Amino acid sequence: MSTPTVDPKAKAAETKKRFLDVWQKLEEELVDLMKKHSMPEDATEWYRKNLNYNTPWGKLNRGISVVDTYEILQGRTLTDEEFFKASVLGWCVELLQAFFLVSDDMMDASITRRGQPCWYRVPHVGNIAINDSFMLEAAIYHLLKVHFRQEKCYAYLLELFLETTFKTEIGQLIDLITAPEEEVDLSKFSLKKHQLIVIYKTAYYSFYLPVALGMRYAGINSDSAYATALSILIPIGEYFQIQDDYLDCFGTPEQIGKIGTDILDNKCSWNINIALQKANEKQRKILDENYGKKDSACEARVKEVFNELQIEPLYKEYEQKTYETLNKLIDAVPEDVASTVSSSPASTPPRSTCMYTSLTIVNFQNAQYKPMMEPFPLTIPNLGNDKDTIGLKREVFRSFLNKIYKRQK
Repeated sequence: MSTPTVDPKAKAAETKKRFLDVWQKLEEELVDLMKKHSMPEDATEWYRKNLNYNTPWGKLNRGISVVDTYEILQGRTLTDEEFFKASVLGWCVELLQAFFLVSDDMMDASITRRGQPCWYRVPHVGNIAINDSFMLEAAIYHLLKVHFRQEKCYAYLLELFLETTFKTEIGQLIDLITAPEEEVDLSKFSLKKHQLIVIYKTAYYSFYLPVALGMRYAGINSDSAYATALSILIPIGEYFQIQDDYLDCFGTPEQIGKIGTDILDNKCSWNINIALQKANEKQRKILDENYGKKDSACEARVKEVFNELQIEPLYKEYEQKTYETLNKLIDAVPEDVASTVSSSPASTPPRSTCMYTSLTIVNFQNAQYKPMMEPFPLTIPNLGNDKDTIGLKREVFRSFLNKIYKRQK
């Protein structure tokens, strides 16, 4: 008897619905915490509005990726309890995203977010949004304590969130001081700076964190497994952001669902950094005089230089080579527990050399670009759970890559 074919779109829609149902329970749990502490009714309702306004309205890709990762690793449909607990971890990622976005919108003086006013621009909120962002972050650790404190992976989950938060804040700092909107200085830009911003501000929390959480909850503990995950997911995160930079400039509003503003906003994007590497003296002068200006005519002049320098074809070359290289890395992932765990000390690199694979993506005429090497977190021996109970699967990484390859929005 043949297995019924599952419609991927229908399954994704059902997963999202169930994931949102979990949020309703978690929101009530968090609001009830305020009530248990006898907080005034107006403070309790403010917290509820903060949670609901800022958390469940995005695409939810990061949070659902935790559930997807855990299910792929299990190789079967999850039980209701497994789905719920994986979803708790997913919603913790979404709370982290909400914390970042509320504070980021204030730093960038943004107007709208997800089609509605930024939280700090909602009447009567203003600078209270600073404290509200802290409360969104604190909610993560309450949920982890309630739902995972008895799990062997609890310390690792805490470490993942704390380390990822710090890395993201480092990326935000580099972004803020490299490309302030009010002070355009293209001499501060470089592919290295762009890479640092992309890896630290986006790749860790958007790609590595959801998968690493699913791996920890599934019982994957070997250092080599996390080194493998890092070696693939950080380059995927880089590819995603470079793709985003490309679409902001070369995608149409109808195609990407928004009007691109990176040139107007003085963003340290992939496009401008490649252009700076390749520009002649005349082209560089045009870029210096027009980039980051709130003027559509200046924006048009920058785009003319981008076209002269063949930025669009260079991106397509980058995309294809990156896709091919990432697929080779994914194909090399060992899928059985025995191949990821060894009793030999030599199977785990020394602490000082725990680095992810250096992946050379593209050599342009004047630009060499490759991801930096970053340490991965090591298993804590005295916790007594340093052996894998399940193996890595290539589909974890392939599913991420296929979602973004040649995306149009």
